[in-house]
Amino acid sequence: MAPSATTKISHPTPALRGSVQAKEHVTDAKETEKKTPLEAISHGMVMPGIPTFSSYEAERRHILTHMAATFRFFSRSGFTEGQSGHISVRDPEFSSLMWMNPLGRHFGMLTAGDMMCIEIETGRLVGGNMSRPANAAGYLIHSAVHKRRPDVHAVCHAHSNAGRAWSVFARPLEMLNQDVCNFHNAHVVYARYGGIVFGAEEGEHIAAALGSANKGVILMNHGLLTVGMTVDEAGFMFGLMDRACEMQLQVEAAAANRLEKRIISDEEAAHNFKMASEANVLYREAQPDIEYEFEMAGGEDMLARGFAALQPCSP
Repeated sequence: MAPSATTKISHPTPALRGSVQAKEHVTDAKETEKKTPLEAISHGMVMPGIPTFSSYEAERRHILTHMAATFRFFSRSGFTEGQSGHISVRDPEFSSLMWMNPLGRHFGMLTAGDMMCIEIETGRLVGGNMSRPANAAGYLIHSAVHKRRPDVHAVCHAHSNAGRAWSVFARPLEMLNQDVCNFHNAHVVYARYGGIVFGAEEGEHIAAALGSANKGVILMNHGLLTVGMTVDEAGFMFGLMDRACEMQLQVEAAAANRLEKRIISDEEAAHNFKMASEANVLYREAQPDIEYEFEMAGGEDMLARGFAALQPCSP
């Protein structure tokens, strides 16, 4: 918090004794607690969560197509910076392999047929599109995260403007609104800068900073990194973290003029996190942007282009 800022923590308003409305609110809250997060947010039919597939090939096509759509969302959001930035997704059949984007191809041009398959442990290229090299720094960071976090299926990293700007303060995000509560007790700051990642040690330090359960890490003087059970989740969380950094910067500027900050209480933030941060909900949160990219490209099949021509991958 800036020294000149005034901060106030908001607390839940207690129910009035004898109030029928308050009792109904408590009953409704208890009923909501019994529902899954997707059931709680859906009025009427329940929106579908993470899909299942009849074959690894069908699942792989889905993952790489959604990976391409996530990159196009990154492009539309302005997360490009030359050749920097990368997304990795663990292969659905071979957990020791990951798919990554090639070096030097613009996020807004990527399709499923551009992706390359890399062995996580060794860095060996084992399939996919091998017409370009991988990003060496990207491999070192992403492989370290995948090795340390077997629960993670996707990792996103880019040098976004707001993320880099907020990172220079080496401070975590405050719970300023309900959306950023997706990172309540689930993000950290990596408060050292080790230069461009050309050695395994720096990638390992970043993975260690991420920890065993966090969803994101702010890399001081560098950028942001998010993880997820799906590429959809990791991509949505990256966009959310970058927007949260932008809002934090705006709020700090206002607070410097002695405007009072009202921060969401830990109790309310924890409740928001519980209801909004489940894997199926976060997959669903990403779909409006994914579907928009499909529409803008002329249909999902346009982003699946080249998938059938990818070289088969195996350990």
